[in-house]
Amino acid sequence: MLDSSFYARHFSEPRQERAFLSAVGFTSAFAVARGITHAIRAGVGPFGNISAGGRHIHHSTFGIFGLLGIGYLWTYRYGIGNRTPEWASRVTAAGYGVASALTLDEFALWLDLHDDYWDKQGRKSIDAVAVFGGVLTMGVAGRGALAELGLLPEFIASRVRDEERDRAAARDRREDAGGRHHGRF
Repeated sequence: MLDSSFYARHFSEPRQERAFLSAVGFTSAFAVARGITHAIRAGVGPFGNISAGGRHIHHSTFGIFGLLGIGYLWTYRYGIGNRTPEWASRVTAAGYGVASALTLDEFALWLDLHDDYWDKQGRKSIDAVAVFGGVLTMGVAGRGALAELGLLPEFIASRVRDEERDRAAARDRREDAGGRHHGRF
């Protein structure tokens, strides 16, 4: 089922690949950040708060720096697709997802400027919405791959197969038309 061309079949279009990698980065980083912060709060594991000069450094700080760095790279059109190395496009897309998760995980600090991170009100629903949003985005961007792996309900998988067949036929028609077009000059 999984062979060397699996990834290429489902993520050959750079925009779709970047969307998928960004969603994977976001969902993974959000889950890891939540797990580590809960472990710190419970005093479990080797984790601890980060501080400098007695001042607590929130993980959103690293997310903000990450977003600034990736924005800077994208401003100069580095790591955005076809004209740059594929690895740069993949790394910046995944990095964008990671940085966004670290920043959004402490969203309450944006508005209230105090650490009400652990208030019970709404915390569970925010976690659920963020994880659902990440998984949904991965499902949309990676629907062809998920269908091939048998991880989509059949009624959705059949629609995905139909879409892929239609896209392939349209691509073949464009290539055929392009071949005739070039033959005239």
